[in-house]
Amino acid sequence: MKWRSLKESKPGQDTRSLREQFAERRALIEKLVPAELTAVHRQVVEDLRKSGILESSLQVGAKAPAFKLPDQDGKPVSSVELLRQRRLILCFIRGRWDPFCCGQLEAMNEFLPRFGQAGAALVAISPQTVKHSYFMHDQHRLRFPLLSDAGNQVARQFGIVYGVPYTEPTNQQDIYRRVFINLPNTNGDASWELPIPATYILDRDGTVLYASVNPDYTERPEPAEILERLILLKGSQGAEWWC
Repeated sequence: MKWRSLKESKPGQDTRSLREQFAERRALIEKLVPAELTAVHRQVVEDLRKSGILESSLQVGAKAPAFKLPDQDGKPVSSVELLRQRRLILCFIRGRWDPFCCGQLEAMNEFLPRFGQAGAALVAISPQTVKHSYFMHDQHRLRFPLLSDAGNQVARQFGIVYGVPYTEPTNQQDIYRRVFINLPNTNGDASWELPIPATYILDRDGTVLYASVNPDYTERPEPAEILERLILLKGSQGAEWWC
């Protein structure tokens, strides 16, 4: 699925903040999607906030689990190897079918050289299959690895996995099916599980230095905010944790 805002033409050409881009996308969705359907999505977000998943997700100061996952070309990528060289930014996304995930990764893509200068590598992780990761990587011209987390095994260790509701009045699974979001096909399993969108910065020993976890999939941290944290961390030589 390819979703672009009205003002966009090519990846990387939209210089607006994510806040501005996403406000436009939310307004367009509100205009085009029936109110009863958007109400279901809002209720799912609210239910997740009340579920305690935010409190149980991996927090600043915790040690992140090591992982090895295939990238968009099927090549294994090891967090241990990446962290030997520099800090690591992890973006957990839902998939290529989500316009907000696409917008976030395009925005992060533009900041990639500056992340490198600030001493960090970047990878994105989703439960979609390698084939779908390849399509997304190519379509959005990403310059960093897009890893496939089959069964959300890594996301589960970060405490950010939830099941898409399938009972009334919040039958989100049915809504997804009606708009041709086929998660069993995209993710390669029948679980209907997704990660809450989350962004982490890991120190070279795997310690979480920054964590942004938000059940509202229409809100993501600004790349400029991530860069600012990296610069602060680099300046302090990791002596302080910033949350």
